[in-house]
Amino acid sequence: MRIHSKAPCRVDLAGGTLDIWPLYLFHDYSMTVNVAIDLYATCALQERKDRRIVITSRDQNCVETFASLAELNAAKKYKLALPALLIKFFMPPRGLSMELDCQAPAGAGIAGSSTLNIAICAALDRFTGKDYTLEKLREIAQNVEAQVIRVPTGCQDYYPALYGAVGAVHLTPAGIRREPLDVDLEELERRTSLVYTGAPRNSGINNWQVMKAHIDGERRVFRSFEKIAAIAGAMRRAVEGGHWDEVGRLLAQEWENRRRNAPGISTPFIDRLIQRARRKGALAAKVCGAGGGGCVLLFVEEGAKAAVEQELARLGGRVLPFRVARGGLEITCS
Repeated sequence: MRIHSKAPCRVDLAGGTLDIWPLYLFHDYSMTVNVAIDLYATCALQERKDRRIVITSRDQNCVETFASLAELNAAKKYKLALPALLIKFFMPPRGLSMELDCQAPAGAGIAGSSTLNIAICAALDRFTGKDYTLEKLREIAQNVEAQVIRVPTGCQDYYPALYGAVGAVHLTPAGIRREPLDVDLEELERRTSLVYTGAPRNSGINNWQVMKAHIDGERRVFRSFEKIAAIAGAMRRAVEGGHWDEVGRLLAQEWENRRRNAPGISTPFIDRLIQRARRKGALAAKVCGAGGGGCVLLFVEEGAKAAVEQELARLGGRVLPFRVARGGLEITCS
């Protein structure tokens, strides 16, 4: 039996970091707004005739092998910790070969690891016959990722991987709910650009610092998240209504609030990229994910996308062409 799973990465428009429990419980009407993009993470599982477990990561150029599930369970350290811990959780009854790949650059801030996490969970779920719901797979993925990075994790990155397109993730005391948004996807594609700075970032560390400041009662951080929650609600309305100038204005506000929360979210190179892109028609920009490197999402004037991307490339950024992924998680068996 061979199982293949595939899921899309994402860019976040508004509300990030609020999705980490319990931060959203302190702000009314918390939500995140994000967009699935056609950069994919994949997992291929092949049943083996022996008991060996072989994990191959193509994008990390790494292979890890265990003689059996018992040996994997007994290991204290892993070269490929995320897939190893997911295998440990799902407890496959027989040997397997797992081949992984991700089109997102390392540390890009577009949820490459979370997307790969969903792809692995879905493949192992099918391989073991657990038959978990999509929401339960999201919960498993989020919890195991926390075991890997050893700080609290948010929930928003898993929803674009599961469902694709554009969505709002509502964060409430009653639970988490994703709402699909009716958006002009082609116009959104024409008005956005994505550039990789070449410098990976550590989202877990950055988010933990901000979260700790919030829990410790820093009023400055609390007020900033109040604004971020309000911006996210307004962003949801703006993208659904096709109010593109308002989308740009809100994206700029989101970025300014994030910079106040964590000055290290930007770098001199990121600041230069954004400043020069504005001269070519970029209306707003924000770092994807927790910042400190990774990708920058830019919202541009109508017709200015090509000029903005040429300038970003000239300055040394790596432009990542993308379309909105119309669908989410896919699983095939043969």
